[in-house]
Formats: sequence, C-alpha cells, structure tokens
Amino acid sequence: MKSLFANVWTKRVVSLLSVVYTYYVIRLCYLSIFYTIEIHDRLSLCLTLSGISLAAVVIMLYTRKQILTRICSFIILPAMLPVVLLYFGEWGMIIPIVVVGIVMLLLSGAGEGIKTALATIILLMYIFAALGYFMFTSFFVASVKEEEIAKGVSPSGDYRYRIVNTEDSSDGSTAIYVEPNTADIKNTFATFRLKNMEHIVYISRPSVDSIDVKWDNQKRQDITNYYNSISDKIEVTVTDAELEKLGYTYDNKLTLTDLSASRKFALGKTASDVRPVYIDELNKEQLDFFGIGKDAEGRYYVKDPSEELMKRNDSQPGETMYFSEMKPKALKYFNSKNVDPPTGITYFNVKKNHTVYLNSLTDAQLADLGVSDSGDIMSIVIHKHTGGKKEEDSSGEQSDTGENKEENKENEITESKVVFRYYVAELEDYYDVETRHFSLDLLKS
Repeated sequence: MKSLFANVWTKRVVSLLSVVYTYYVIRLCYLSIFYTIEIHDRLSLCLTLSGISLAAVVIMLYTRKQILTRICSFIILPAMLPVVLLYFGEWGMIIPIVVVGIVMLLLSGAGEGIKTALATIILLMYIFAALGYFMFTSFFVASVKEEEIAKGVSPSGDYRYRIVNTEDSSDGSTAIYVEPNTADIKNTFATFRLKNMEHIVYISRPSVDSIDVKWDNQKRQDITNYYNSISDKIEVTVTDAELEKLGYTYDNKLTLTDLSASRKFALGKTASDVRPVYIDELNKEQLDFFGIGKDAEGRYYVKDPSEELMKRNDSQPGETMYFSEMKPKALKYFNSKNVDPPTGITYFNVKKNHTVYLNSLTDAQLADLGVSDSGDIMSIVIHKHTGGKKEEDSSGEQSDTGENKEENKENEITESKVVFRYYVAELEDYYDVETRHFSLDLLKS
C-alpha cells in the first residue's frame, strides 16, 4: 500500500482531483461576475464547503510536486478575487476556499522565489481591486432607499416581477421590474440569479399609493391584430440573419439617412421629413446624384471611389466596390466624406436598415422570429390620491374617519393599463440569457 501511494503515477492521477476542485472555484468566479447569490442555508453550506476544502488540501498537499497541482495552487486565489468583492459578506462560502488557496500557495512544490513573487502580485491585486471597487460603489453608484412592496410570478412561470418604491430628493418613484424566471441556477444551498435582466415596464414619479397587478394569457395573432389596428407603421428591429430569413437582401435594405435639407429637396422631400430613404426607391439620376451605381443584379456600389477609400477597403484599382462587401472602416470613411467642409453639415449617410413593418410579417414569420404562440400579459391598476383630509387620533397619528374615507375615495384617481407583453419582450429580445458581456453594470448588483 505504501508503495502504491509513493508511486508517481498514483500522484499524477490523484492530482486530477485538484483540477476538479479548481474548476469549481473558477466556476464560482464566473457565477459571481454574472449572477447574484441567494444562500438558503449558510450553516450547511459552510460545513459542506469546509469538508470539501479540507479534502482538497489533503489531496493537493499529497500531490503538491505535480505540475497540475502547482498550477491549480496558483489559480485559486486570483479566481476568488471577484467572489470576495461581489459576494462580500458570505464568509461561510468564501473563507474555506481562500484558506485552501493560501495554504497551497505557501506549501506548493514551487521554488521560494516563485511563491514570493506570486504572493506579492496576488496581494497587490486584492488591495488595488478592493480599493477600486470601493471607490466605484461609493462615488458612482447612487445611494437611494428602496422598498419592495410586492412581487410575484406570471402564470406560466416564465417571468417574475417586483414593485419597488424609491425614496429620493425628488418625491420618490414607483417602478415595476420584470425579469425572466427561467435563467436561475439552483442547487441545494443557493440560488444564482442572472444580473442585469430586469426590465422596467412601468415607472411613476412621484410614487403612487398602490398598484394592483393582473396577469392574462394572450395569443400571438390577437396581439398582432391589436397592434396593426393601432398603426400600419409599427416597426420591428431584426438582425442580419433574420432579415435574410425574411427574404431581404443587403442591398434592398440600404438607406440614405441624416439627409441635409438640400439633399431632401433634390429628392422632392420637405426639410421636415426625417424618415430614411431606401436606395431601392431612387431612379438612376438620383443614384448618380449621390455617387451610387447599380448593376444588373440590383447590387449597389460606390461610383468613382477615392484612392483612400480603396485603400481602407483593401480593394484593388478598377475593382467594383459594392456596399454589401464594404468593410465597416471603409463605410465609415465614405460617410465621413459626405460633409460640407465650411459648415460641417452632413449631406447624407449610407446605412443598412434593420427594421421591417409589423404588418408585413405573417404569423409564421413571427413564429420564426421567436415569438411564442401565446404568453403572459401584465396589466396594472394604479391608485392615486389627489387630496383628502385625515384626522389625528389620540396618539397623534393620522387616521381616516368615515366621512374622510368617503371624501378620499372621491379624490382617488384610478388608472388601468397594460405594461408588459411577452410578445414585445421576445421581439425586442429583452431577455437574452445566453449572451454575456462585461460591463461596469455588473459591479452594481
């Protein structure tokens, strides 16, 4: 048995367990950046993590001279930095892992010089990161008093909401936040909630007296009919891939935007007309006026491109410069040259339009765009008081008498409205739970 544990291959195999432990530490680091945490049982979590961490220390000390264990011992403390900052106060979870990191950094099989250098670097990382985080949260995150007055989940379970009253120097506000209810990561000890997913669907300033929430389920086609009855000019923003799926090409979505008054007049438009002009709508003379050509296949290109434009697009002399093949930096340069030098007035810009009219989409196309057949609709009833008398009771507190209650009812304003439709949330991609972006907003949660 002794020879088995002394065997180098046994140590190499066992060192894989240190990789597993480090993987979950890195996983916790990832979760701390993109998720908030809600711990259900702190004592059980602390005891469980302490036991796992103790086992990890024993395994890593046994295999401390293996290269995998050495690498892991250098990773644990840097990986825990975001956890310490963003989950600050959850010491039952943080301390066992940090202790493992410290012990293994000091007792790893690396040379003293390497350990000293790494320990110094990690210590400085913690000091400067903590200082920066403290300054950011102290000076750049507004300090307001919030009170959650109601919360709940939609009938389908896809969404949850909360109503928050905020006290500030401007008479406060009432806001309703809606977020997906399906993006949480749950385990026995904690729930991780994805950050920055809340969407404000209603806000009132000053704050209102009370809000009643009602959820309904509505069909996609019924909502489409409703919106189309309001206006035939409602636009939906779609991606390049969705445009292609809908049968549009790059060229028939090209537009002229930011037109100067003189360019608008040349197209027979008024100076107050602000809508973009589709290049497909222009005749040959108008295209020539803007320096744009059109080939037999309906593709648009730059007529007589300058040498600098060719250079920025990496085009060869004599090569046709199609807008659909133009590099972003070349298109930006092309637009920057359509300016009147003395005044700085922009003549026009060429841009691809990513909107389509809602009334041009069939029900099947809406389904392809990700709109579910039916879903949750939130409506609210808002109660506001415009005035009313209140009498003080014997304790000095104000109370409504029977006469005052009747008067207050007369002074109450009731407003009803729909504030959230799954239809709009899915079309506008409110809740992209798959994509992760680093931003300073992640530090606010």
